[in-house]
Amino acid sequence: MNNIKRLKNIIKDSNSIVLFTGAGISVPSGIPDFRSASGLYNQKYDDVQSPETIISNTFLQNNPQLFFKFYKKHLVYPNAKPNKAHFFFSKLEKAGKLKCTITQNVDNFHQISGSKNVYELHGSVHRNFCTKCNKSFDLDFILKSTDVPYCDICGAIIKPDVVLFGDTLEQDVINVSIAAIESCDTLIIVGTSLVVYPAAGLIRHFRGDNLVLINKQKTKYDSAANIVLNKDIIKVIEVLEMI
Repeated sequence: MNNIKRLKNIIKDSNSIVLFTGAGISVPSGIPDFRSASGLYNQKYDDVQSPETIISNTFLQNNPQLFFKFYKKHLVYPNAKPNKAHFFFSKLEKAGKLKCTITQNVDNFHQISGSKNVYELHGSVHRNFCTKCNKSFDLDFILKSTDVPYCDICGAIIKPDVVLFGDTLEQDVINVSIAAIESCDTLIIVGTSLVVYPAAGLIRHFRGDNLVLINKQKTKYDSAANIVLNKDIIKVIEVLEMI
């Protein structure tokens, strides 16, 4: 409780907050995380392939049928919705406290909950494009495809606009994220193990006053933080709204 009270005061006194989120903020919405003991990356698919092997550009090119079968089942949750945490931070942005959100998630929940300044490090499942003519397609088109989604103009494979293993992050997104972290007075990190690079390395650019880490598991950056809350983000938000 004491640390949550401190967080409440930090938010009150801050003029420029940046939020950095990972899969953990969307777990309460029914979307599984990746690197916990029961997370997606600690499982096997058909007892043969690891998810990290399947979610790669090479696998998409060589075995698109299995890629999209896995992708639709494990990475797309069309019925899931933003939770209390997404809406809490959206309100902070509307109040002028939160300057932007930097997210590793591809679910668009920050935008759906009302956040406007969102930098997507790993893209979004809601955007898809033809690998040949670059025509855009929405998520519904991907989900309705019975097998591999092909472009209705040129017939080429459609690729989700998400960063797969083997892809590089967009440098423009990296640059604006670094600039935001460098200039903020408070950085709040929620629901990430901080082991995925280059995204995790962005927090090294923080020069502000308050580093807050909210994650169920410990991270290697905990010792550098002003406040560490190894708690469920929803419980933290509920206490913040109560006190």
